[in-house]
Amino acid sequence: MNLHDLERQLAFLKEIDRLKSVVRLSPLIDRSRRENSAEHSWHLALYALVLAEHAAGTVDVVRVVKMLLIHDIVEIDAGDVPFHVPSTHEGQAERERLAAERIFGLLPEGQAAEFRELWFEFEAAESDDAKFAKALDRFQPMLHNAATDGGTWVECEVTLEQVEARCRPPIERGAPALWAVAAQLAEAHFREPPQEP
Repeated sequence: MNLHDLERQLAFLKEIDRLKSVVRLSPLIDRSRRENSAEHSWHLALYALVLAEHAAGTVDVVRVVKMLLIHDIVEIDAGDVPFHVPSTHEGQAERERLAAERIFGLLPEGQAAEFRELWFEFEAAESDDAKFAKALDRFQPMLHNAATDGGTWVECEVTLEQVEARCRPPIERGAPALWAVAAQLAEAHFREPPQEP
């Protein structure tokens, strides 16, 4: 490793600190504030370590963790687009692709290529590793919403049918046991009468 490569690695590490400033719509479970994208990525990496036995296929947990740690880095440039606000989705895929090229391009060539490939693999969600990673990415916000009396479901006026349409396919493909849990949590929220303040 030469000094120039080290400088590029350090430039990348400084740049990704900006992910801590990308605020997501999802609240923390204690409802003290909204989570940021860096916290979301860290939390998902732990989900992968803890829940790997529930993956639909045979997964390489280290690869899944890598995917989850880098999957939202593109939001530094592209911003976070709330899943339950479809009107904001137009053009997002292209903004994220360009962000991946710029941000991962800060790294030395070999690392840049590895990170780009992992990011594109996550986005495609075709390998067992990527299916599981994508399942966790949809499962975690469902768990947060269920734990916060509806969270973004209430805020965005989402229906149970919309939650099922958006979340069931990726979660069920990557971790059917987690979908069974998520479905029960969503149904309990949407079927129960609202709590009196």
